[in-house]
Amino acid sequence: MLSFDKTDIFAKFIAPSGEPAKRRIEVRTNPVTGRTCRIALSRISETEKGTDSLPPPPPEAQDTSTCPFCRPQVEAKTPRCVSEIAPSGCLIQGESRLFPNLFPYGSYSAVSLFDNRHFVEIGMASVSSYSDCFINCRNYLRQVFAYDSQAVYMAITQNHLPSAGGSLVHPHLQINADAVAGNHHRFLKQRAERYFQETGQYLFSDYLRREKEDGARCIGKTGDWEWIAAFAPEGFFEIWGILPKAMSLRAIESKEWEDLAQGVINAQKFYRSLCRNGYNLGILSVEEPSSRLELRCVLIVRSNYAPWVRNDHTGFELMLGDMATFTLPEKTAETARPFWKRLEQQGGPG
Repeated sequence: MLSFDKTDIFAKFIAPSGEPAKRRIEVRTNPVTGRTCRIALSRISETEKGTDSLPPPPPEAQDTSTCPFCRPQVEAKTPRCVSEIAPSGCLIQGESRLFPNLFPYGSYSAVSLFDNRHFVEIGMASVSSYSDCFINCRNYLRQVFAYDSQAVYMAITQNHLPSAGGSLVHPHLQINADAVAGNHHRFLKQRAERYFQETGQYLFSDYLRREKEDGARCIGKTGDWEWIAAFAPEGFFEIWGILPKAMSLRAIESKEWEDLAQGVINAQKFYRSLCRNGYNLGILSVEEPSSRLELRCVLIVRSNYAPWVRNDHTGFELMLGDMATFTLPEKTAETARPFWKRLEQQGGPG
């Protein structure tokens, strides 16, 4: 039922030298969504401007005085949860502090801070800071669901640096829960249910099984989380972490959040090795007993936040709807694997 389709198309032209030229473009179809992406193979060896070294931190990385997430102003400049969700007004887990989003995107929109540091470069956060932050998100989603059982469409996301859509450099995750489904919630819920009805199998478990049989895009494990390069990426150097047979963000326990945190840090270190400083993360769930949608963490690196660096989304993506990237997912997996293998060799998670 899952089809990993690739099609080659060719562009023919006369090169500036006067010689005939032929360039191959690989079109891949995402087995889950059916959306296509294009890999411009002629640009694989291209060195993107601004990625020969890691750019310096953004100017605001040094200014804590106006940041609403820094102490002491976090107490006065951030909103408080209603008492039914958090009697004290916020949720604390380790050094993570969670409170409502002052500019919400849904009925239950919140922010979870990592720690007290104002700026943390990509790949430099501790695993414990991420796991505390994730667990704080989980606890909030449990409280929201107990208060409003209709808010079943849940998400945890991250925008690291303005190039990824971040409005503040202070490290944080966004959390959302709503009774109204987002486009990806709605589509993935239907796709996972239809796949189960047709095959008796879970969509992402089957996807993972197929990828493990192939092996070319498998990266590594952290605990029960399995990490792969996306077959048909919709962003640059797209990596997925799949937790097979787990459907609920509210249900998974601390160990699984710690293992997820390790995988996220591994991916960030890989991105840092590419001299990239911004990225996005997302995990979705549908908190219904009948849901067949397993947990999947998606990570995509973004163009650097630095002067004169070209954005990684162009008119091709925005207007045609096809992601155009320059790197084969198999190469992404090959270059990312060492960031998981070092951990395995040290006897870490997985």
